[in-house]
Amino acid sequence: MIFKQHYHALILAFQFLTRIPVYRVFTIANTAPTEQVAGKALLYYPLVGGVIGSCLVLLPWLVQHYGLGMSAGLQAGLVLVLWVWLTGALHLDGLADSADAWLGGFGDKQRTLDLMKDPTCGPAAVVVLVLVLLVKWLALTEVLGLLAGASDGLIYMALLWVPVMARCQAMVLVVHTPYVRGQGLGTQLKNQAQSLWVWLQLLALGLLTAYLLGLVFVALLTALVVGYWLMRRLMLQRIDGWTGDTAGASIEVAELILLLTVTFCLN
Repeated sequence: MIFKQHYHALILAFQFLTRIPVYRVFTIANTAPTEQVAGKALLYYPLVGGVIGSCLVLLPWLVQHYGLGMSAGLQAGLVLVLWVWLTGALHLDGLADSADAWLGGFGDKQRTLDLMKDPTCGPAAVVVLVLVLLVKWLALTEVLGLLAGASDGLIYMALLWVPVMARCQAMVLVVHTPYVRGQGLGTQLKNQAQSLWVWLQLLALGLLTAYLLGLVFVALLTALVVGYWLMRRLMLQRIDGWTGDTAGASIEVAELILLLTVTFCLN
């Protein structure tokens, strides 16, 4: 029973965070999750991030391995397209909704929450999405331009770990911050979150990352903690907690912060 719950939770985590068609391969993906399964799905967020990160580093590795002569800018563009495709732009959608709501909410909690449910996309959303994707592409271009050197392994590992750490941040947000809306999967995720196991998993991942990345991990962790604190503070001030949209937005912002930190550390 416990194994089946964790198996379902693993598949559910991929459904939550990606557009990988797991429902075509795993029949359990078409089964409605229980509250316990929804809570356990949180434990597999870093693994989903690891799969995404592995896919992202595969393309530049193939380019380098086979000497395809592709420019860093083009590689970065293709990696970014793959990144958006793997996540189904889910987190970008949350970022867009949050941007519109923060601008149009005028500081009012209920108006902000209502605007997040509005399916239309305003100018604030468009501007924020363009800027985030542009800066991501520029950062990727800088990092991939450093390949074919002695530190290739560190570059690949740092890039792989960006999606992992961003989703670890989302885990902390869920267990450390109140959920705003009354019903939905977010409620189940919050109420059934395996808090103790989340913190133990984060500790283990932190030790592993410190071993793999050394001082780069210290810079990444510092940047991530500061970014998380600022984002959480904004959420508490405006809407008294998190929603699915703000959680998705926090992943996008965290990935951007981590990418920029990798760029500064490796240059």
